[in-house]
Amino acid sequence: MHSALAEALGMPFVQRALCAGLCIGAATSYYGVFVVQRGLAFLGDGLAHSALGGVALALLLGQQPLWIAVPFTVLVALGITWVTERTRLGADTTIGVFFALSMALGIVFLSLKQGYAADAIAYLFGSILAVSRADLWAAGAVALITAAATPRWGAWAYASFDRESALADGLAVRRDDYLLSALIAVAVVVAAKVVGIVLLSSFLVIPAAAARLLARRFSTMTILSVSIGVLSVLAGLAASYMLNLPSGATIILTQTVLFALAWAMSAWRRA
Repeated sequence: MHSALAEALGMPFVQRALCAGLCIGAATSYYGVFVVQRGLAFLGDGLAHSALGGVALALLLGQQPLWIAVPFTVLVALGITWVTERTRLGADTTIGVFFALSMALGIVFLSLKQGYAADAIAYLFGSILAVSRADLWAAGAVALITAAATPRWGAWAYASFDRESALADGLAVRRDDYLLSALIAVAVVVAAKVVGIVLLSSFLVIPAAAARLLARRFSTMTILSVSIGVLSVLAGLAASYMLNLPSGATIILTQTVLFALAWAMSAWRRA
């Protein structure tokens, strides 16, 4: 088994998959703690499907999908934040509206595109083992941007637990809401190419949910979430190679196993 894994690690496409997976797993798990704490689990799914609209527009225009899908999804994320702040609608309702709009636009754009839209299928189902050098650079950029944004962790955490007090203390809560939404959107689009739109929301939700079951402090929850996200990529890729299973789905199943273990540990601790 060890020799087989060592042989696999010598293959360039496996190396790219591992590096991209670790970057995406760490970044999405980091943002996931804010998504889970703020009750926005539907946000990842909504933004992932919104990315399809951007991909379809890029295909219609004959452009590289990533360069169109990123600004398209960022605009959707900012639109969701703007509408949520200025109406009495809940965040889940607003996400549902933009979700439907983006999907409808994507279908219209694809219908206007002549020929087989292979890139759209790639974003829908993903393929971490088919990560290109460009995808790897994009995943690395997401990880670096996330690291650069960590000084805002304290403000985001404060607003996640007590928004009114954060506003009263003069924190730029609304500006941070837009910044966090935009960063999540960028991570979602890049991650969609790796694991697929269908599975992406799991990367944002499951590691953070598992961490929340175990942690008593938000800082501990953040560290655990990132650790679970990274560990699930390592274990999931190894299991998919040894068992000849789809890599993205195996990573999600690994995350689910870790979540089940966290739940069992939490139940045992309460007992």
